[in-house]
Amino acid sequence: MTGESLELQVGAVAAGGSCVARAPDGRVVFVRHCLPGERVSAVVTSATTSFLRADAVEVIEASPDRVERPCPYAGPGRCGGCDWQHVSLPAQRRLKAALIGEQLARLAGLERDVEVEQVPGAPDGLGWRTRVQFAVAPSGRAGLRRHRSHELEPVDFCRIASPDVEAVGAEALRWPGAAGVEVVAAGAQRLVSVTSRNPARRGRLQAPAVDAGVLVDGRPVRAPHGIRHHVLGRSFEVAAGGFWQVHPSAPTVLAQAVLDGLDPRPGERVLDLFSGAGLFAALLGERVGPAGSVLAVESDPRACADAARNTADLPHVRIRTAAVDAAELIRAGRPDLVVLDPPRAGAGLALTHALAAMRPRRLAYVACDPASFARDLKVLLDVGWELSSLRGYDIFPMTEHVETVAVLIPPAF
Repeated sequence: MTGESLELQVGAVAAGGSCVARAPDGRVVFVRHCLPGERVSAVVTSATTSFLRADAVEVIEASPDRVERPCPYAGPGRCGGCDWQHVSLPAQRRLKAALIGEQLARLAGLERDVEVEQVPGAPDGLGWRTRVQFAVAPSGRAGLRRHRSHELEPVDFCRIASPDVEAVGAEALRWPGAAGVEVVAAGAQRLVSVTSRNPARRGRLQAPAVDAGVLVDGRPVRAPHGIRHHVLGRSFEVAAGGFWQVHPSAPTVLAQAVLDGLDPRPGERVLDLFSGAGLFAALLGERVGPAGSVLAVESDPRACADAARNTADLPHVRIRTAAVDAAELIRAGRPDLVVLDPPRAGAGLALTHALAAMRPRRLAYVACDPASFARDLKVLLDVGWELSSLRGYDIFPMTEHVETVAVLIPPAF
């Protein structure tokens, strides 16, 4: 079946960015590089007993939302980083809104229209990504992975990478002995992390000369060893390997949405779960003041070190290194406000049940996966919580990924 050509009428977009079609034998086909309503010729790339994956290689009837790809490396069999280069930006946001709505209806039983908002910094959908991970071929040349493959796509430069990232010139350099290179940049601050291909040579690679801080297998070689960011009047430092949103406007946009939604008051107690480098903890700590408190819980010790440094001027903000689970909530007491920003897997049913029982005044859920968010949301809706607001943000242009910020209010009883 792999390699077979099919003519398909394309249906709705599905989670993961592909569109759904039906093969002549009735099996579902998840088709990349197409748009809802198109008729395409597609080549099967993989098969299971229940569904097929395919790439659209020829468009027979095109959608009015189709555009020329701005990147020459996007398309069937090429770089796997941007699935939606062929989709106009307004259509990308409509499709993301449809994905959110479909997951809410299917998993949470909630009918809700959502607008996915453009954020500042990438009006053409390009040049926004402030962290890029390159794979390195045995030849030492850096490139990007092809879709669902370990094969490399050599590129001259990545069209969604920020100009600051591309100023390092990783694609034009040679990285002998390296398996991967990560470049992080914010303005003139640049940081390159190199990973060895051969474990026996860990930490002994010689990185090429670059205008950046350098780490080799986590060992600092050249300063700086972190990146400083500025959000809503505060400074945040994130060490190499630490998590920070990759769109330059995302931290400000998401933080403002959380502050607006929670409406923190002086003296309130806040619980920040999956707190990372302390973005929400610090800003909420400012709002509740020394009469209030913030407990930030994060399992990654490196992120907790960043958070402790970023909240050092706020003694009423405490950072706890611990697994974020239902058992940990017992130690937290009963907060007035909760913010959680979990990884793609979501908060999970057990943790969400525990949060529902705590009944804070308001809860802000920052989600990067509509399906896991909808699954967790159902737990809250089923026990009487109200979805007060839900906003979507297009912080990953040219891809199917979308970020949402939901604000929930507990039942009155």
